[in-house]
Amino acid sequence: MRVLCAFPEAMPSSNSRPPACLAPVALFLALLLHRSLSSQAGDRRPLPVDRAPGMKEKTLILLDVSTKNPVRTVNENFLSLQLDPSIIHDGWLDFLSSKRLVTLARGLSPAFLRFGGKRTDFLQFQNLRNPAKSRGGPGPDYYLKNYEDDIVRSDVALDKQKGCKIAQHPDVMLELQREKAAQMHLVLLKEQFSNTYSNLILTARSLDKLYNFADCSGLHLIFALNALRRNPNNSWNSSSALSLLKYSASKKYNISWELGNEPNNYRTMHGRAVNGSQLGKDYIQLKSLLQPIRIYSRASLYGPNIGRPRKNVIALLDGFMKVAGSTVDAVTWQHCYIDGRVVKVMDFLKTRLLDTLSDQIRKIQKVVNTYTPGKKIWLEGVVTTSAGGTNNLSDSYAAGFLWLNTLGMLANQGIDVVIRHSFFDHGYNHLVDQNFNPLPVSDYWLSLLYKRLIGPKVLAVHVAGLQRKPRPGRVIRDKLRIYAHCTNHHNHNYVRGSITLFIINLHRSRKKIKLAGTLRDKLVHQYLLQPYGQEGLKSKSVQLNGQPLVMVDDGTLPELKPRPLRAGRTLVIPPVTMGFYVVKNVNALACRYR
Repeated sequence: MRVLCAFPEAMPSSNSRPPACLAPVALFLALLLHRSLSSQAGDRRPLPVDRAPGMKEKTLILLDVSTKNPVRTVNENFLSLQLDPSIIHDGWLDFLSSKRLVTLARGLSPAFLRFGGKRTDFLQFQNLRNPAKSRGGPGPDYYLKNYEDDIVRSDVALDKQKGCKIAQHPDVMLELQREKAAQMHLVLLKEQFSNTYSNLILTARSLDKLYNFADCSGLHLIFALNALRRNPNNSWNSSSALSLLKYSASKKYNISWELGNEPNNYRTMHGRAVNGSQLGKDYIQLKSLLQPIRIYSRASLYGPNIGRPRKNVIALLDGFMKVAGSTVDAVTWQHCYIDGRVVKVMDFLKTRLLDTLSDQIRKIQKVVNTYTPGKKIWLEGVVTTSAGGTNNLSDSYAAGFLWLNTLGMLANQGIDVVIRHSFFDHGYNHLVDQNFNPLPVSDYWLSLLYKRLIGPKVLAVHVAGLQRKPRPGRVIRDKLRIYAHCTNHHNHNYVRGSITLFIINLHRSRKKIKLAGTLRDKLVHQYLLQPYGQEGLKSKSVQLNGQPLVMVDDGTLPELKPRPLRAGRTLVIPPVTMGFYVVKNVNALACRYR
Protein backbone atom coordinates (compact mmCIF):
# COMPACT_ATOMS: atom_id res chain seq x y z
CA MET A 1 0.00 0.00 0.00
CA ARG A 2 1.25 3.42 -0.82
CA VAL A 3 0.92 6.07 1.90
CA LEU A 4 0.71 9.77 1.02
CA CYS A 5 1.55 12.29 3.76
CA ALA A 6 1.24 16.04 3.67
CA PHE A 7 3.09 18.38 6.05
CA PRO A 8 2.64 22.06 6.63
CA GLU A 9 5.08 24.19 4.70
CA ALA A 10 6.25 25.84 7.93
CA MET A 11 7.71 22.53 9.20
CA PRO A 12 11.52 22.38 8.72
CA SER A 13 12.23 19.78 6.06
CA SER A 14 15.88 19.16 7.01
CA ASN A 15 15.00 17.44 10.32
CA SER A 16 11.83 15.76 9.15
CA ARG A 17 11.62 11.98 8.76
CA PRO A 18 10.48 10.37 5.49
CA PRO A 19 6.68 10.19 5.26
CA ALA A 20 6.80 6.44 4.55
CA CYS A 21 8.07 5.71 8.04
CA LEU A 22 4.78 6.94 9.49
CA ALA A 23 2.78 4.17 7.79
CA PRO A 24 3.16 1.61 10.63
CA VAL A 25 2.12 4.26 13.17
CA ALA A 26 -0.94 5.20 11.13
CA LEU A 27 -1.91 1.55 10.72
CA PHE A 28 -1.60 0.95 14.50
CA LEU A 29 -3.78 3.95 15.33
CA ALA A 30 -6.39 2.83 12.81
CA LEU A 31 -6.58 -0.63 14.38
CA LEU A 32 -6.97 0.88 17.86
CA LEU A 33 -9.78 3.15 16.65
CA HIS A 34 -11.54 0.22 14.95
CA ARG A 35 -11.42 -1.93 18.10
CA SER A 36 -12.71 0.93 20.23
CA LEU A 37 -15.65 1.58 17.91
CA SER A 38 -16.48 -2.16 17.74
CA SER A 39 -16.50 -2.45 21.53
CA GLN A 40 -18.81 0.54 21.91
CA ALA A 41 -21.14 -0.79 19.24
CA GLY A 42 -21.33 -4.11 21.08
CA ASP A 43 -22.66 -2.67 24.34
CA ARG A 44 -24.53 0.16 22.57
CA ARG A 45 -23.34 2.83 24.97
CA PRO A 46 -23.32 6.30 23.47
CA LEU A 47 -20.19 8.34 23.89
CA PRO A 48 -20.59 11.21 26.38
CA VAL A 49 -21.20 14.35 24.38
CA ASP A 50 -21.43 17.86 25.74
CA ARG A 51 -24.87 19.22 24.86
CA ALA A 52 -25.01 22.53 23.12
CA PRO A 53 -26.87 25.31 24.96
CA GLY A 54 -30.63 25.12 24.30
CA MET A 55 -30.43 21.52 23.10
CA LYS A 56 -33.27 19.38 24.45
CA GLU A 57 -32.34 16.79 27.09
CA LYS A 58 -32.63 13.16 26.06
CA THR A 59 -34.14 12.37 29.45
CA LEU A 60 -37.51 13.94 28.60
CA ILE A 61 -40.25 11.58 29.78
CA LEU A 62 -43.63 11.31 28.07
CA LEU A 63 -46.49 10.56 30.46
CA ASP A 64 -50.08 9.53 29.78
CA VAL A 65 -52.80 7.97 31.93
CA SER A 66 -55.62 5.57 31.01
CA THR A 67 -58.82 7.45 31.77
CA LYS A 68 -61.58 5.07 30.66
CA ASN A 69 -61.51 2.54 33.50
CA PRO A 70 -59.71 2.37 36.84
CA VAL A 71 -57.36 -0.56 37.38
CA ARG A 72 -58.26 -0.68 41.09
CA THR A 73 -60.72 0.92 43.49
CA VAL A 74 -59.62 1.01 47.11
CA ASN A 75 -61.53 1.84 50.29
CA GLU A 76 -62.66 5.43 50.91
CA ASN A 77 -60.74 5.11 54.20
CA PHE A 78 -57.63 3.79 52.42
CA LEU A 79 -55.19 5.82 54.52
CA SER A 80 -56.09 5.09 58.14
CA LEU A 81 -54.55 5.39 61.62
CA GLN A 82 -53.60 3.36 64.67
CA LEU A 83 -53.30 4.14 68.38
CA ASP A 84 -51.27 1.83 70.61
CA PRO A 85 -52.74 0.74 73.97
CA SER A 86 -49.51 1.96 75.60
CA ILE A 87 -51.18 5.39 75.80
CA ILE A 88 -53.13 3.94 78.75
CA HIS A 89 -49.88 3.13 80.53
CA ASP A 90 -48.15 6.49 79.91
CA GLY A 91 -51.28 8.57 80.57
CA TRP A 92 -51.78 10.15 77.16
CA LEU A 93 -55.22 8.62 76.71
CA ASP A 94 -56.54 11.24 79.15
CA PHE A 95 -55.47 13.98 76.72
CA LEU A 96 -57.20 12.73 73.59
CA SER A 97 -59.77 15.52 74.06
CA SER A 98 -57.11 18.12 73.18
CA LYS A 99 -58.43 20.53 70.57
CA ARG A 100 -55.12 20.54 68.71
CA LEU A 101 -54.92 16.74 68.63
CA VAL A 102 -58.49 16.41 67.40
CA THR A 103 -57.78 19.03 64.70
CA LEU A 104 -54.80 17.04 63.42
CA ALA A 105 -56.83 13.82 63.38
CA ARG A 106 -59.75 15.47 61.59
CA GLY A 107 -57.40 16.52 58.81
CA LEU A 108 -56.89 12.82 58.01
CA SER A 109 -60.57 11.82 58.14
CA PRO A 110 -62.48 9.89 56.96
CA ALA A 111 -60.41 6.97 58.23
CA PHE A 112 -60.40 3.94 60.48
CA LEU A 113 -58.77 4.24 63.90
CA ARG A 114 -57.38 0.91 65.05
CA PHE A 115 -56.82 0.67 68.80
CA GLY A 116 -54.23 -2.07 68.97
CA GLY A 117 -50.54 -2.94 69.16
CA LYS A 118 -48.03 -5.02 71.12
CA ARG A 119 -49.96 -4.58 74.37
CA THR A 120 -53.34 -5.54 72.91
CA ASP A 121 -53.02 -9.02 74.36
CA PHE A 122 -52.36 -7.72 77.87
CA LEU A 123 -55.41 -5.43 77.93
CA GLN A 124 -58.18 -6.08 80.46
CA PHE A 125 -61.48 -4.21 80.70
CA GLN A 126 -62.92 -3.12 84.05
CA ASN A 127 -66.26 -1.35 84.29
CA LEU A 128 -65.10 1.31 86.78
CA ARG A 129 -65.79 4.99 86.24
CA ASN A 130 -62.81 6.50 88.09
CA PRO A 131 -60.33 4.06 89.68
CA ALA A 132 -58.04 6.88 90.89
CA LYS A 133 -60.82 8.32 93.07
CA SER A 134 -61.96 4.92 94.27
CA ARG A 135 -58.43 4.12 95.42
CA GLY A 136 -58.24 7.49 97.17
CA GLY A 137 -54.45 7.47 97.14
CA PRO A 138 -52.86 10.92 96.65
CA GLY A 139 -50.30 9.94 93.98
CA PRO A 140 -49.34 11.71 90.73
CA ASP A 141 -51.95 9.74 88.77
CA TYR A 142 -54.62 10.85 91.27
CA TYR A 143 -53.84 14.53 90.76
CA LEU A 144 -53.48 14.22 86.99
CA LYS A 145 -56.81 12.42 86.60
CA ASN A 146 -58.70 14.79 88.91
CA TYR A 147 -57.08 17.82 87.28
CA GLU A 148 -58.22 16.48 83.93
CA ASP A 149 -61.72 15.92 85.32
CA ASP A 150 -61.86 19.58 86.35
CA ILE A 151 -60.90 20.61 82.81
CA VAL A 152 -63.61 18.43 81.33
CA ARG A 153 -66.17 20.07 83.62
CA SER A 154 -65.08 23.67 83.32
CA ASP A 155 -62.99 24.27 80.21
CA VAL A 156 -64.55 22.04 77.59
CA ALA A 157 -66.13 23.63 74.55
CA LEU A 158 -68.83 21.64 72.86
CA ASP A 159 -67.81 21.23 69.26
CA LYS A 160 -70.03 21.80 66.23
CA GLN A 161 -70.42 18.04 66.03
CA LYS A 162 -73.04 17.09 68.62
CA GLY A 163 -71.66 15.69 71.85
CA CYS A 164 -67.95 16.20 71.17
CA LYS A 165 -65.89 17.29 74.15
CA ILE A 166 -62.86 19.38 73.18
CA ALA A 167 -60.46 20.59 75.90
CA GLN A 168 -57.79 23.30 76.11
CA HIS A 169 -55.24 21.78 78.48
CA PRO A 170 -53.07 24.26 80.41
CA ASP A 171 -49.35 24.24 79.60
CA VAL A 172 -48.42 23.23 83.17
CA MET A 173 -50.70 20.22 82.88
CA LEU A 174 -49.09 19.13 79.62
CA GLU A 175 -45.60 19.59 81.05
CA LEU A 176 -46.46 17.35 84.03
CA GLN A 177 -47.84 14.74 81.65
CA ARG A 178 -44.74 14.85 79.41
CA GLU A 179 -42.52 14.21 82.44
CA LYS A 180 -44.68 11.28 83.51
CA ALA A 181 -44.77 9.85 79.98
CA ALA A 182 -40.97 10.03 79.66
CA GLN A 183 -40.59 7.96 82.84
CA MET A 184 -43.20 5.45 81.74
CA HIS A 185 -41.58 5.15 78.31
CA LEU A 186 -38.43 3.75 79.95
CA VAL A 187 -40.59 1.13 81.69
CA LEU A 188 -42.30 0.23 78.41
CA LEU A 189 -38.97 -0.07 76.58
CA LYS A 190 -37.65 -2.39 79.30
CA GLU A 191 -40.74 -4.56 78.87
CA GLN A 192 -40.35 -4.61 75.10
CA PHE A 193 -36.70 -5.67 75.09
CA SER A 194 -37.21 -8.26 77.84
CA ASN A 195 -40.46 -9.61 76.33
CA THR A 196 -42.18 -9.41 79.71
CA TYR A 197 -45.33 -7.31 79.57
CA SER A 198 -47.50 -6.16 82.44
CA ASN A 199 -51.30 -6.08 82.19
CA LEU A 200 -53.10 -2.88 81.18
CA ILE A 201 -56.46 -1.91 82.69
CA LEU A 202 -58.92 -0.19 80.38
CA THR A 203 -61.73 1.38 82.41
CA ALA A 204 -65.16 2.38 81.16
CA ARG A 205 -64.11 6.00 81.55
CA SER A 206 -61.03 5.45 79.39
CA LEU A 207 -63.12 3.74 76.71
CA ASP A 208 -65.47 6.75 76.73
CA LYS A 209 -62.52 9.06 76.07
CA LEU A 210 -61.17 6.85 73.31
CA TYR A 211 -64.53 6.71 71.55
CA ASN A 212 -65.09 10.46 72.00
CA PHE A 213 -61.75 11.13 70.27
CA ALA A 214 -62.54 8.81 67.35
CA ASP A 215 -66.09 10.06 66.89
CA CYS A 216 -65.19 13.75 67.15
CA SER A 217 -62.31 13.29 64.69
CA GLY A 218 -64.44 11.59 62.04
CA LEU A 219 -62.70 8.22 62.55
CA HIS A 220 -64.34 4.80 62.80
CA LEU A 221 -62.98 2.86 65.77
CA ILE A 222 -61.65 -0.69 65.36
CA PHE A 223 -60.97 -2.27 68.75
CA ALA A 224 -58.51 -5.17 69.02
CA LEU A 225 -59.49 -7.51 71.86
CA ASN A 226 -57.11 -9.52 74.03
CA ALA A 227 -56.60 -12.98 72.47
CA LEU A 228 -54.08 -14.26 75.04
CA ARG A 229 -56.66 -14.86 77.79
CA ARG A 230 -56.79 -18.65 77.43
CA ASN A 231 -58.64 -21.53 79.04
CA PRO A 232 -56.73 -24.67 80.13
CA ASN A 233 -57.56 -26.34 76.78
CA ASN A 234 -56.02 -23.32 74.93
CA SER A 235 -59.39 -22.02 73.72
CA TRP A 236 -60.06 -18.31 74.01
CA ASN A 237 -61.41 -16.98 77.35
CA SER A 238 -63.96 -14.36 76.28
CA SER A 239 -65.17 -13.15 79.71
CA SER A 240 -63.34 -9.79 79.67
CA ALA A 241 -64.26 -9.22 76.02
CA LEU A 242 -67.94 -9.91 76.69
CA SER A 243 -67.97 -7.34 79.49
CA LEU A 244 -66.47 -4.74 77.12
CA LEU A 245 -68.96 -5.62 74.37
CA LYS A 246 -71.93 -5.21 76.70
CA TYR A 247 -70.72 -1.84 77.99
CA SER A 248 -70.03 -0.54 74.46
CA ALA A 249 -73.47 -1.69 73.33
CA SER A 250 -75.11 0.07 76.29
CA LYS A 251 -73.45 3.30 75.11
CA LYS A 252 -74.42 2.58 71.47
CA TYR A 253 -70.79 2.87 70.34
CA ASN A 254 -70.33 2.08 66.65
CA ILE A 255 -67.22 -0.12 66.73
CA SER A 256 -65.66 -2.80 64.53
CA TRP A 257 -63.62 -5.58 66.10
CA GLU A 258 -60.41 -7.60 65.94
CA LEU A 259 -58.93 -10.35 68.09
CA GLY A 260 -55.25 -10.24 69.03
CA ASN A 261 -52.11 -8.73 67.59
CA GLU A 262 -49.39 -10.66 65.73
CA PRO A 263 -50.39 -14.14 66.98
CA ASN A 264 -47.22 -15.56 65.41
CA ASN A 265 -45.29 -13.99 68.34
CA TYR A 266 -47.37 -15.47 71.16
CA ARG A 267 -44.83 -18.17 72.04
CA THR A 268 -42.10 -15.55 72.43
CA MET A 269 -44.26 -13.08 74.36
CA HIS A 270 -46.29 -15.43 76.54
CA GLY A 271 -44.75 -18.88 76.24
CA ARG A 272 -47.94 -20.24 74.70
CA ALA A 273 -48.46 -20.73 70.97
CA VAL A 274 -51.78 -20.49 69.15
CA ASN A 275 -51.91 -22.14 65.74
CA GLY A 276 -53.93 -20.92 62.78
CA SER A 277 -56.84 -23.33 63.09
CA GLN A 278 -57.30 -22.57 66.81
CA LEU A 279 -57.19 -18.83 66.07
CA GLY A 280 -59.83 -19.39 63.40
CA LYS A 281 -62.07 -21.09 65.98
CA ASP A 282 -61.51 -18.13 68.32
CA TYR A 283 -62.73 -15.74 65.62
CA ILE A 284 -65.83 -17.85 65.07
CA GLN A 285 -66.43 -17.70 68.83
CA LEU A 286 -66.10 -13.90 68.76
CA LYS A 287 -68.56 -13.73 65.86
CA SER A 288 -71.04 -15.76 67.92
CA LEU A 289 -70.65 -13.24 70.79
CA LEU A 290 -71.37 -10.30 68.48
CA GLN A 291 -74.46 -11.68 66.74
CA PRO A 292 -76.88 -11.67 69.74
CA ILE A 293 -75.94 -8.04 70.53
CA ARG A 294 -78.28 -6.00 68.36
CA ILE A 295 -75.91 -3.11 67.65
CA TYR A 296 -73.05 -5.50 66.76
CA SER A 297 -74.96 -8.24 64.93
CA ARG A 298 -73.58 -6.86 61.65
CA ALA A 299 -70.38 -5.32 62.98
CA SER A 300 -67.27 -5.83 60.86
CA LEU A 301 -64.60 -8.27 62.04
CA TYR A 302 -60.98 -8.10 60.86
CA GLY A 303 -57.96 -10.36 61.33
CA PRO A 304 -55.75 -12.25 62.01
CA ASN A 305 -53.22 -9.36 62.03
CA ILE A 306 -50.17 -11.56 61.42
CA GLY A 307 -46.60 -10.30 61.17
CA ARG A 308 -44.21 -10.36 58.21
CA PRO A 309 -45.13 -13.36 55.99
CA ARG A 310 -42.23 -15.71 56.69
CA LYS A 311 -42.68 -19.49 56.38
CA ASN A 312 -44.16 -20.05 59.86
CA VAL A 313 -46.44 -17.02 59.52
CA ILE A 314 -47.75 -18.20 56.14
CA ALA A 315 -48.52 -21.59 57.74
CA LEU A 316 -50.49 -19.81 60.49
CA LEU A 317 -52.42 -17.76 57.93
CA ASP A 318 -53.15 -20.90 55.90
CA GLY A 319 -54.63 -22.65 58.95
CA PHE A 320 -56.65 -19.56 59.86
CA MET A 321 -58.11 -19.13 56.37
CA LYS A 322 -59.20 -22.79 56.23
CA VAL A 323 -61.30 -22.34 59.37
CA ALA A 324 -62.36 -18.67 59.46
CA GLY A 325 -61.59 -17.19 56.05
CA SER A 326 -65.28 -16.46 55.45
CA THR A 327 -65.77 -15.08 58.99
CA VAL A 328 -63.60 -11.97 58.64
CA ASP A 329 -64.49 -9.00 56.45
CA ALA A 330 -60.82 -8.36 55.59
CA VAL A 331 -57.55 -10.23 56.11
CA THR A 332 -54.91 -8.18 57.93
CA TRP A 333 -51.15 -8.26 58.37
CA GLN A 334 -48.34 -5.95 59.54
CA HIS A 335 -45.05 -4.73 58.09
CA CYS A 336 -41.93 -2.95 59.36
CA TYR A 337 -39.30 -1.82 56.85
CA ILE A 338 -36.12 -1.18 58.87
CA ASP A 339 -34.57 -1.98 62.23
CA GLY A 340 -34.67 1.45 63.87
CA ARG A 341 -31.40 0.86 65.71
CA VAL A 342 -29.27 0.69 62.54
CA VAL A 343 -31.07 3.01 60.13
CA LYS A 344 -29.17 5.60 58.05
CA VAL A 345 -30.67 8.51 56.15
CA MET A 346 -29.72 7.04 52.77
CA ASP A 347 -31.65 3.85 53.59
CA PHE A 348 -34.86 5.72 52.84
CA LEU A 349 -33.69 6.25 49.24
CA LYS A 350 -32.81 2.63 48.44
CA THR A 351 -35.09 1.25 45.74
CA ARG A 352 -34.56 -2.30 47.00
CA LEU A 353 -35.98 -1.27 50.37
CA LEU A 354 -38.92 0.49 48.74
CA ASP A 355 -39.74 -2.70 46.85
CA THR A 356 -39.56 -5.18 49.75
CA LEU A 357 -43.28 -4.80 50.35
CA SER A 358 -44.24 -5.99 46.86
CA ASP A 359 -43.13 -9.58 47.41
CA GLN A 360 -44.92 -9.76 50.76
CA ILE A 361 -48.17 -8.61 49.16
CA ARG A 362 -47.99 -11.45 46.63
CA LYS A 363 -47.40 -14.03 49.39
CA ILE A 364 -50.44 -12.85 51.35
CA GLN A 365 -52.62 -12.65 48.24
CA LYS A 366 -51.70 -16.20 47.22
CA VAL A 367 -52.95 -17.70 50.50
CA VAL A 368 -56.06 -15.53 50.72
CA ASN A 369 -57.13 -16.19 47.12
CA THR A 370 -56.69 -19.94 47.64
CA TYR A 371 -59.55 -20.00 50.18
CA THR A 372 -61.57 -16.82 49.64
CA PRO A 373 -60.89 -15.32 46.19
CA GLY A 374 -61.49 -11.58 46.13
CA LYS A 375 -61.40 -11.16 49.91
CA LYS A 376 -60.21 -7.68 50.92
CA ILE A 377 -56.68 -7.42 52.32
CA TRP A 378 -55.50 -4.71 54.71
CA LEU A 379 -52.01 -3.76 55.80
CA GLU A 380 -52.30 -2.80 59.46
CA GLY A 381 -49.65 -1.32 61.70
CA VAL A 382 -47.23 -0.36 58.90
CA VAL A 383 -44.17 1.44 60.27
CA THR A 384 -40.97 2.65 58.58
CA THR A 385 -38.57 1.81 61.43
CA SER A 386 -38.92 -0.41 64.49
CA ALA A 387 -38.13 0.24 68.17
CA GLY A 388 -39.90 3.61 68.15
CA GLY A 389 -37.73 4.99 65.37
CA THR A 390 -34.50 7.00 65.45
CA ASN A 391 -34.23 10.68 66.27
CA ASN A 392 -33.25 12.90 63.28
CA LEU A 393 -33.95 10.03 60.87
CA SER A 394 -37.41 8.52 61.35
CA ASP A 395 -38.77 12.03 61.91
CA SER A 396 -36.97 13.56 58.92
CA TYR A 397 -37.98 14.61 55.42
CA ALA A 398 -36.21 11.52 53.99
CA ALA A 399 -38.61 9.13 55.77
CA GLY A 400 -41.43 10.53 53.64
CA PHE A 401 -40.18 8.75 50.50
CA LEU A 402 -40.85 5.36 52.09
CA TRP A 403 -44.31 6.37 53.30
CA LEU A 404 -45.50 7.93 50.02
CA ASN A 405 -44.19 5.00 47.98
CA THR A 406 -45.98 2.60 50.35
CA LEU A 407 -49.28 4.37 49.67
CA GLY A 408 -48.76 4.24 45.91
CA MET A 409 -47.59 0.62 45.79
CA LEU A 410 -50.33 -0.76 48.04
CA ALA A 411 -53.13 0.90 46.09
CA ASN A 412 -51.66 -0.31 42.78
CA GLN A 413 -51.45 -3.89 44.02
CA GLY A 414 -55.01 -3.96 45.31
CA ILE A 415 -54.56 -3.59 49.09
CA ASP A 416 -57.83 -2.10 50.32
CA VAL A 417 -56.66 -0.20 53.44
CA VAL A 418 -53.30 0.76 54.98
CA ILE A 419 -53.21 1.68 58.68
CA ARG A 420 -50.31 3.84 59.84
CA HIS A 421 -48.72 3.03 63.19
CA SER A 422 -49.05 5.19 65.15
CA PHE A 423 -50.99 8.42 65.04
CA PHE A 424 -49.82 9.69 68.42
CA ASP A 425 -47.40 8.34 71.03
CA HIS A 426 -43.84 8.55 72.36
CA GLY A 427 -41.01 8.10 69.84
CA TYR A 428 -40.10 9.29 66.34
CA ASN A 429 -42.21 7.08 64.05
CA HIS A 430 -45.54 8.67 64.85
CA LEU A 431 -47.49 11.27 62.92
CA VAL A 432 -47.96 13.55 65.95
CA ASP A 433 -45.52 14.14 68.83
CA GLN A 434 -46.12 14.90 72.51
CA ASN A 435 -46.24 18.63 71.84
CA PHE A 436 -49.15 17.93 69.48
CA ASN A 437 -47.06 18.87 66.44
CA PRO A 438 -46.80 16.86 63.20
CA LEU A 439 -43.98 14.28 63.47
CA PRO A 440 -42.38 13.15 61.23
CA VAL A 441 -43.19 16.47 59.64
CA SER A 442 -43.12 15.25 56.06
CA ASP A 443 -45.22 12.14 56.81
CA TYR A 444 -48.11 14.06 58.38
CA TRP A 445 -48.21 16.69 55.64
CA LEU A 446 -47.87 13.97 52.98
CA SER A 447 -50.82 12.18 54.55
CA LEU A 448 -52.83 15.40 54.70
CA LEU A 449 -52.18 16.17 51.03
CA TYR A 450 -52.97 12.57 50.11
CA LYS A 451 -56.32 12.79 51.88
CA ARG A 452 -57.18 16.12 50.26
CA LEU A 453 -56.16 15.21 46.70
CA ILE A 454 -56.27 11.44 46.16
CA GLY A 455 -59.46 9.51 45.46
CA PRO A 456 -59.99 5.74 45.74
CA LYS A 457 -59.81 5.01 41.99
CA VAL A 458 -56.35 3.96 40.76
CA LEU A 459 -55.38 4.66 37.15
CA ALA A 460 -52.81 3.01 34.88
CA VAL A 461 -49.75 5.13 34.06
CA HIS A 462 -48.03 4.93 30.66
CA VAL A 463 -44.54 6.37 30.26
CA ALA A 464 -41.89 6.52 27.55
CA GLY A 465 -38.25 7.42 28.07
CA LEU A 466 -37.61 5.38 31.23
CA GLN A 467 -35.01 2.62 31.46
CA ARG A 468 -34.74 -0.21 33.98
CA LYS A 469 -30.92 -0.41 33.73
CA PRO A 470 -28.70 2.63 34.23
CA ARG A 471 -27.38 4.12 31.02
CA PRO A 472 -25.59 7.43 30.56
CA GLY A 473 -28.07 10.24 30.04
CA ARG A 474 -31.12 8.07 30.74
CA VAL A 475 -33.63 7.93 33.62
CA ILE A 476 -33.75 4.80 35.78
CA ARG A 477 -37.37 3.72 36.16
CA ASP A 478 -37.04 2.51 39.76
CA LYS A 479 -35.77 5.91 40.90
CA LEU A 480 -38.60 7.87 39.33
CA ARG A 481 -41.95 6.60 40.61
CA ILE A 482 -45.21 7.91 39.23
CA TYR A 483 -48.68 7.00 40.52
CA ALA A 484 -52.07 8.25 39.28
CA HIS A 485 -55.53 8.41 40.88
CA CYS A 486 -58.79 10.17 40.23
CA THR A 487 -58.81 13.38 42.24
CA ASN A 488 -60.76 13.17 45.49
CA HIS A 489 -64.37 14.01 44.62
CA HIS A 490 -64.83 15.59 48.08
CA ASN A 491 -62.33 18.29 47.10
CA HIS A 492 -64.54 21.04 45.73
CA ASN A 493 -61.58 22.94 44.25
CA TYR A 494 -61.51 20.47 41.37
CA VAL A 495 -64.30 19.28 39.10
CA ARG A 496 -64.96 15.59 38.69
CA GLY A 497 -62.85 14.12 35.92
CA SER A 498 -59.60 15.65 37.21
CA ILE A 499 -56.58 13.41 37.80
CA THR A 500 -53.92 13.62 40.51
CA LEU A 501 -50.38 12.34 39.98
CA PHE A 502 -47.92 11.86 42.81
CA ILE A 503 -44.28 11.60 41.86
CA ILE A 504 -41.15 10.53 43.73
CA ASN A 505 -37.80 11.52 42.22
CA LEU A 506 -34.88 9.73 43.90
CA HIS A 507 -32.40 10.89 41.25
CA ARG A 508 -29.77 13.44 42.15
CA SER A 509 -30.75 15.47 39.09
CA ARG A 510 -34.00 17.08 38.03
CA LYS A 511 -36.27 15.21 35.62
CA LYS A 512 -38.57 16.61 32.99
CA ILE A 513 -41.97 15.11 32.30
CA LYS A 514 -44.09 16.02 29.29
CA LEU A 515 -47.81 15.32 29.66
CA ALA A 516 -49.14 13.55 26.57
CA GLY A 517 -52.37 12.03 25.26
CA THR A 518 -55.40 12.90 27.39
CA LEU A 519 -53.22 15.03 29.69
CA ARG A 520 -51.76 17.20 26.93
CA ASP A 521 -52.21 20.97 27.22
CA LYS A 522 -54.11 20.76 30.52
CA LEU A 523 -53.73 23.17 33.42
CA VAL A 524 -51.76 21.64 36.32
CA HIS A 525 -51.72 22.52 40.02
CA GLN A 526 -48.42 21.65 41.70
CA TYR A 527 -48.01 20.69 45.39
CA LEU A 528 -44.24 20.23 45.70
CA LEU A 529 -42.87 19.14 49.09
CA GLN A 530 -39.21 19.90 49.83
CA PRO A 531 -37.10 20.01 53.01
CA TYR A 532 -37.04 23.39 54.73
CA GLY A 533 -33.81 24.73 56.22
CA GLN A 534 -30.15 23.80 55.92
CA GLU A 535 -30.34 20.16 57.06
CA GLY A 536 -31.49 18.80 53.71
CA LEU A 537 -32.87 15.26 53.87
CA LYS A 538 -32.52 15.27 57.67
CA SER A 539 -34.69 18.36 58.01
CA LYS A 540 -37.62 18.14 60.41
CA SER A 541 -39.41 20.97 58.62
CA VAL A 542 -41.03 20.81 55.22
CA GLN A 543 -42.10 23.45 52.70
CA LEU A 544 -44.95 23.37 50.20
CA ASN A 545 -44.14 25.24 46.99
CA GLY A 546 -41.50 27.22 48.88
CA GLN A 547 -43.63 28.06 51.93
CA PRO A 548 -42.94 26.32 55.29
CA LEU A 549 -45.81 24.19 56.59
CA VAL A 550 -46.73 24.80 60.23
CA MET A 551 -49.96 24.84 62.18
CA VAL A 552 -51.61 28.23 62.55
CA ASP A 553 -51.29 29.98 65.94
CA ASP A 554 -54.95 29.33 66.75
CA GLY A 555 -54.34 25.58 66.39
CA THR A 556 -55.92 25.15 62.96
CA LEU A 557 -54.37 23.55 59.89
CA PRO A 558 -52.81 25.86 57.28
CA GLU A 559 -54.30 26.36 53.84
CA LEU A 560 -52.56 24.11 51.31
CA LYS A 561 -52.09 26.43 48.35
CA PRO A 562 -51.10 24.99 44.96
CA ARG A 563 -48.80 26.57 42.42
CA PRO A 564 -50.62 26.83 39.05
CA LEU A 565 -48.56 25.75 36.03
CA ARG A 566 -49.54 27.01 32.62
CA ALA A 567 -51.18 24.57 30.23
CA GLY A 568 -48.74 22.56 28.14
CA ARG A 569 -45.77 23.29 30.38
CA THR A 570 -43.26 20.51 30.98
CA LEU A 571 -43.21 19.33 34.60
CA VAL A 572 -39.76 19.81 36.13
CA ILE A 573 -39.26 17.50 39.11
CA PRO A 574 -36.37 18.70 41.35
CA PRO A 575 -33.80 16.14 42.53
CA VAL A 576 -34.67 13.96 45.58
CA THR A 577 -38.16 15.40 46.08
CA MET A 578 -41.79 14.33 46.06
CA GLY A 579 -44.98 16.08 45.13
CA PHE A 580 -48.58 15.96 43.93
CA TYR A 581 -49.78 17.30 40.57
CA VAL A 582 -53.49 17.80 39.87
CA VAL A 583 -54.26 17.77 36.15
CA LYS A 584 -57.46 19.78 35.85
CA ASN A 585 -60.44 19.31 33.55
CA VAL A 586 -59.24 16.07 31.96
CA ASN A 587 -62.86 14.89 31.88
CA ALA A 588 -61.64 11.36 32.59
CA LEU A 589 -64.51 8.91 32.20
CA ALA A 590 -63.22 6.77 35.08
CA CYS A 591 -63.32 9.79 37.40
CA ARG A 592 -66.63 11.39 36.53
CA TYR A 593 -68.76 9.04 38.62
CA ARG A 594 -68.37 7.66 42.14
